[in-house]
Amino acid sequence: MMMTKYPVHKVAKDFKKNGKVLPSKEVMDILTQYGHPPKNHMQPLNDLELSIVFEYLTQHNQIDSIEQVYADVYHEPENKKEPAPKQPAAPKGEKKEPQTAQGSKPAPQPSQPAKQPVQQPASRVPAKKVVDTRGGPAVNLDKYDERLENFTDQRRQDVRGGKQKIQKQNQRGRQQGGRGQSFGSKRRQEEQDRMRRLQLEIAKKAPTKVLIPDEIGVGELASRMKKTGAEVVKCLIKNGVMASLSDVIDFDTAAIIAEEMGCKVEKEVIVTIEERLIDTAEDKDEDLVSRAPVVVVMGHVDHGKTSLLDYIRHANVVSGEAGGITQHIGAYQVDVKGNTVTFLDTPGHEAFTAMRARGAMITDVAILVVAADDGIMPQTVESINHAKAANIPIIVAINKMDKPAANPDRIMQQLTEYALVPEEWGGETIVCPISAKTGMGIDNLLDMVVLAAEVQELKANPNRSAHGAVIEARLDKGRGPVATLLVQKGTLKQGDVIIAGTAVGRVRAMTDARGRKLEEAGPSVPVEIIGMGEVPGAGDDFHAVADERMARELVEQRKHDLKVATVSPVGKVSLEDLFSQIQAGEMKNLNIIVKADVQGSAEAVKASLEKMTNEEVRVRVIHCAVGAISESDVMLAGTSGAIIVGFNVRPDNNAKDSAVRMGVDMRMYRVIYDAINEIEAAMKGMLTPKFKEVDLGRAEVRNVFRITGVGMVAGCYVLDGKMQRNAQMRLLRDNIVIYDGAIASLQRFKDSVKEVASGYECGITFEKFQDIKEGDIIEAYLMEQIEV
Repeated sequence: MMMTKYPVHKVAKDFKKNGKVLPSKEVMDILTQYGHPPKNHMQPLNDLELSIVFEYLTQHNQIDSIEQVYADVYHEPENKKEPAPKQPAAPKGEKKEPQTAQGSKPAPQPSQPAKQPVQQPASRVPAKKVVDTRGGPAVNLDKYDERLENFTDQRRQDVRGGKQKIQKQNQRGRQQGGRGQSFGSKRRQEEQDRMRRLQLEIAKKAPTKVLIPDEIGVGELASRMKKTGAEVVKCLIKNGVMASLSDVIDFDTAAIIAEEMGCKVEKEVIVTIEERLIDTAEDKDEDLVSRAPVVVVMGHVDHGKTSLLDYIRHANVVSGEAGGITQHIGAYQVDVKGNTVTFLDTPGHEAFTAMRARGAMITDVAILVVAADDGIMPQTVESINHAKAANIPIIVAINKMDKPAANPDRIMQQLTEYALVPEEWGGETIVCPISAKTGMGIDNLLDMVVLAAEVQELKANPNRSAHGAVIEARLDKGRGPVATLLVQKGTLKQGDVIIAGTAVGRVRAMTDARGRKLEEAGPSVPVEIIGMGEVPGAGDDFHAVADERMARELVEQRKHDLKVATVSPVGKVSLEDLFSQIQAGEMKNLNIIVKADVQGSAEAVKASLEKMTNEEVRVRVIHCAVGAISESDVMLAGTSGAIIVGFNVRPDNNAKDSAVRMGVDMRMYRVIYDAINEIEAAMKGMLTPKFKEVDLGRAEVRNVFRITGVGMVAGCYVLDGKMQRNAQMRLLRDNIVIYDGAIASLQRFKDSVKEVASGYECGITFEKFQDIKEGDIIEAYLMEQIEV
């Protein structure tokens, strides 16, 4: 619908300010400041520009009270006139509207909004009118109905014609009020625009409050700030962050962007299931009581760690270890002169790095065992680093002092190289010469352990839900998953629901290191429990919780997160690792399934095997678990082309039969050295053979013949060496390699020969190559494999 042109000077004329006509320049200044500047005072204004002027004048000409608006509505006008006949009486004080051409009276003009400062003349900006279109020329519908009845023979045409005439008559009536409707529609649009602008003004004055979590997507941030994605991305780029709508940014970056865009930032605290379920509140000082120290025994393999604990506990466990190597982690409680001390025994072999690290992180004192006749070894250094990383005091026990080759001074000299200065030399490290075989110096060592623990003032709160670490876990054939736990805080009771990593269960039974049943276990007490749903991971934290349903929900969430992390890509390709990733696509995979008796051993075997990956063979442990080798393991190995490595476990009968039937290779080991050596030997067979090039000879192309059915034949003269059938060859033209392939046929006169010596002529054809020219040089060579 065409809108009436409304130039600047008319707008100014229709508004009055302090009883005077508003200057056109003031209207033009408003538009220049908030919109597009008009060219002159005759320029017509569109709806948006009119809205800007109305809004500005409304905002800057506020009234004192609502009574001013209705002051001229509720009083008797001086020239009161009679209302039109057959029309309802107008409200008192309402002015009579002029009659239309057809004699109809438009509806009364509604009062203007409360914030409109100046009444606009109806001749310039008509107020909203409601026009009764039936007030136009009277349309006698009965006349048309009568005509339709009289002309029944031509009913269809008359019906169509009658409808058209009715529509035309009604259209005339609408046209009479069309002008009022157009201005009414325009007025409604102006009111809507004004309300939107008011909302924007309020939003600007009161900044939008935005809740931002630790990480948020750019698109989500734009949505929360009620901004477009393009605006947010533009602001990010302006601040030096190249991000798209799908990228995730951290809280600090999002907060800077939000504040720059005029929003008030608040940190969104997301309460997870884990936070609701697990009590992580700090204990009050008055609730803490003294607890027993937890001592880890560390050192190199075969330096006497288990023998030392054996002497302390007066029990022999060394003979039960395969090859004299500790391959499980043990936890024991002993009484030292009335003081209870918990000892953890960790393996010393290099494969058990993770187990030593776990042992250091959950203990209070470390005993570093060093053989007097052997000195500081690689795993000794590693143990020192683990203890330092855990920030626990180190007591050095120089073992095997009963041997003639013992040299404690050399050991102390070596210790100084690792910032462990003995007390005798003015340092702070306690050094105790002992003999686990004879018992020499062990009492003094225990006194030093108790003294180091007393200095730390170790305390814990026993009156809370239990929290601790999983020391070891395994799958027992009769009892199911069995876990060795070390309680660090609170008290673990029989019947408690515990969650450890991705395993959840209820404590059905608890036993101590000597096999005695316990009803509850306080801080620093190691216990063996049954009742878990699956084997937890060694080193996982465990928590006693109240809600089993929520605990299982948390476990499912953890499993899902672990699965997503496993299948998700490592990350974006960078220039540093691009080349290695390209090479990884060409590597051969050696798939291995590891089954062990305990979780710690399984992890150690897995870590050792995966370390053996080299440039050409990638070792992939596709499955690592505890328990006997089952038929499902064999089926997995058969489908993935894997070999099964069993560590202190055996396959059941069904697994044996399936392995024979499917041709799956199963290897059983008791000592980790044997597993590593055999896998290394198997990997050598998978390495790509190394080849070297052996030159045979050179020939010159003297002539080129085309033979039907054969193609191009090169007539050659052997310059040196020899030409050999089925050898590799290169065709050189001006010392540039034109073709590299194989000799298809070699002929001397009409006979096919195996080789042609130097000084003779021959005919040579090449495989899938015809571009041969006189003067080309042919180099023949062989590729020979190099023995590794």
